[in-house]
Parts: sequence; structure tokens; C-alpha cells
Amino acid sequence: MKFVDRTEETVRLKDALARENASLVVVYGRRRLGKSTLIKKVLSDSDVYFLADRSEGQHQRALLAKVVAQIFPDFDKLTYPDWESMFRAVNYRADKHFTLCLDEFPYLVEQSPEIPSVLQKLVDEKLLKYTLVLCGSSQNMMYGLFFDSTAPLYGRADVIMKLSPIRLPYIKEALNLNTMDSIEEYAVWGGVPRYWELRENRSSLDDAIWHNVLSVNGTLYEEPMKLFQDDVKDIVKTSTIMSYIGTGAHRLSEIAARCNEPATNLSRPLKKLIDLGFLEKDVPFGIDEKNAKKSIYKIADPFMAFYYQYVVPNRSFIELGRRLPIEQALSTHFSEFVSRQWEKLCRDAVTGNQVNGIVYGKAKRWWGTVLNESKRPEQVEFDVMAESLDKKFLLVGECKWTIQENGQRLTAELLRKTNLLPFAKNYTVVPILFLKNTPEDSIGNEMLPENVIDLLK
Repeated sequence: MKFVDRTEETVRLKDALARENASLVVVYGRRRLGKSTLIKKVLSDSDVYFLADRSEGQHQRALLAKVVAQIFPDFDKLTYPDWESMFRAVNYRADKHFTLCLDEFPYLVEQSPEIPSVLQKLVDEKLLKYTLVLCGSSQNMMYGLFFDSTAPLYGRADVIMKLSPIRLPYIKEALNLNTMDSIEEYAVWGGVPRYWELRENRSSLDDAIWHNVLSVNGTLYEEPMKLFQDDVKDIVKTSTIMSYIGTGAHRLSEIAARCNEPATNLSRPLKKLIDLGFLEKDVPFGIDEKNAKKSIYKIADPFMAFYYQYVVPNRSFIELGRRLPIEQALSTHFSEFVSRQWEKLCRDAVTGNQVNGIVYGKAKRWWGTVLNESKRPEQVEFDVMAESLDKKFLLVGECKWTIQENGQRLTAELLRKTNLLPFAKNYTVVPILFLKNTPEDSIGNEMLPENVIDLLK
């Protein structure tokens, strides 16, 4: 697959490796995001790349010695009793600056907890002739190693890079898709390059889903468990919480009731999943982020959302090879699933961007009870709401992922709902329709997929 995006990360990494003095560079982020690919793209033939595993320390040193021997002949002829002697031996043999990359660094630390202290000593001496790149998928451990003020390597890194999922516009380029298909594909795979590679090997989105996800032999059939192994202790409880949220329990009280636990017991695992990027806590526009009464929880990652909606509830059918019930679920609800991802993409597109000459802050949803024209309580919801940076304008948006809509009718309903909001009277209201296709009776206030993709670049 074509290497796309990661422009800023590539530049930062190249700059760090090109420095005359030795540097300590840290690269981390969840599995499958292309960390190793990025690093190997930047390394030269005179650099050393070592992928660690979970074997014991002495064996790891022997494996690393064989890799180092590719640039320092006979380096593997000696036995190194500890990590300090090995790193010093590399330094002794170095006659010019190069880079040593230790990928899956947390695996080394699991087997040899002394390594961070050894590296701290070497870094503080300022005698190293080579740059160290430490890479890892365990976000917990990498964060603890370099951001915990009590950790040996705290404050020692010259560059720390956390890789995030790749943005929507690049899936179109990577998989050579049209605009409409790129949004539907992104709704399933998200911004994870490894998933894109698996998709590229199949003839269609449907084929890729059945081959990789909805099959007991699929590469991604147990994907969440593999991701959780890196960062959570209780995988079963974590997956249970994700399952309940993925199938409709969004409020803390609902999640607690399904888990049959007090809500207070769930605050830590929920925060953990938010920190790891698997969940997000959503509160309405204009409400304090700490307001627990209004907050709801959603799965943040598109692939995880797809997995917990279609794989977990249908696992028995998948195990028995029964396609019909799953095909029915996909045909009935897939457009609705894409619509929810489309809403999120639209909010991301508005956030911090200029729309029709106005720059907006963070876009969010809004939902709540208001008094309608008859002075009766009415539940209303807005898919997108954002305040302009000068606080003069309020963008209100409706998102639809359907074949055809009536633009005038949607806009009229959007304005009707907005007029019920007391706080909206302080702004000039800007109604926007985020639609799959140009609507009937267009009044020119719609944004289509190509417009959203342009904003997300």
C-alpha cells in the first residue's frame, strides 16, 4: 500500500536523527498505526533496527548482537552479561554517528526492568555516539516510562511523538477510492493503516469485512483483545464495558446497570478507555465537561464501533458460519452506522476551521428538553453545533447519510429547533446541512462529502 500522510512525523524524525549529537527519541501509540513502518522509512542502511519480543533478557541481547553485527562485524562473537555492557560495547565500536532503534521497547523492559536506569545513566553521561529511538505500542508503559516524574527516563527524551490514526482524506488516496466510498470505508476501518492494507487485498468493502472481520479465521476477528492486552489488566471487564456501550448503553447509569455494578466502580476503567482513545465522553455544546448528568459515552474508534455492533452480538452465528442473520443486520443498519460516523467527521471538519468565511471553535452535539411553540416540553437534538471564535455566530448542523433529502424542509426544521433554544438568541444563526448528495430544493447551505474531506485535510 502507498505510504500516505505522516508528513510532519517524518520531518520531525528525520530532523532528530540528523542531529550531530546523540538524541533520545520516543515514538509510541496504539498497535497497527504504522510506527515501525514510519521509523524504517527514515532509517538508513547504516542504522540498526531491532524488534524486541517477550523472550528473556539474555536471549534478547544475543538477538540484538546479531543485528548489530551487520554494521559492526563480529559484534555477536562475544557474550554480553548485561544491558549496560552491551550498550557500552556498541558505543565503543561506533566510529561515526548512527541510530539504534529498539522497537517494542516495553517488551525489553518487561523482561529486564533495569534497562530504563541503564539508559538514564548512559544519556546523562552525554558520551553516547549514537541516537536511540525507543518505540512501543503499550501506551500505558510508554507513558509511565517517559512522563512519570519518578521514572528514570523522565525528562531525558529529546523528541516524543505519539502517533494518532490517519485522517480521512488519506484513505481516499491510499486505496484509490471515490469520495463517497472513502467515507463508508473510513466508517469501518478508521484511520489505521494496517486495516487499510488488509482491505486493499480484497476486491470490495463487503468482501474485506467478511474475510477479515466476520470470520473465525479473520485477521481482525479477535482484534480488540489483542489491543487491550497491551494496556489493560482486566480484558474481560474492558470488553464487557465496550460491548454494552457498542450496543446502546451510553449513560453511566445504563452501563452500570448492565454490568450489575455501582457506577463508582466504573469511573476508573471508563477513564482508562478514554485515555487509550477507545472511548469518548460526550457532553452537549455549552455544558461543562465535568457535568456527569449530561455526559454520555461512545466508542471513539470507527473499527471498534463496527466490531462491537456487528461482531460481538453475532458471534454465535459467525462461529457456526451462518451468514444470513449477519447479512440482514448489515443491510438493515449499515447506512445508519455510517451516518453516525459521518456526524463525527462533520464535527471534526468544522472544529477550528473556516466555514463560509467564519472560523469556528470546537464543534459538538447538543441535546436536551426545551419548551416548543405550544409551551410543551420537547426533546431536540443537533448533530453539529459550534460557536465562532468572535462569539457572534452559531453554526447549527443536520447530518444525513441518505440518498435524497429536501433541503428547504430540513433547513426549516433546523431553524425551528434553534429558535427554541434560549441561548441561540445571542448569536447570528448559521444553518448548515451535511448531506450525502445535493438535496432537492437546495438553498445553497449544504456541505457534501467532498467539502468535508477538504476541511479535514
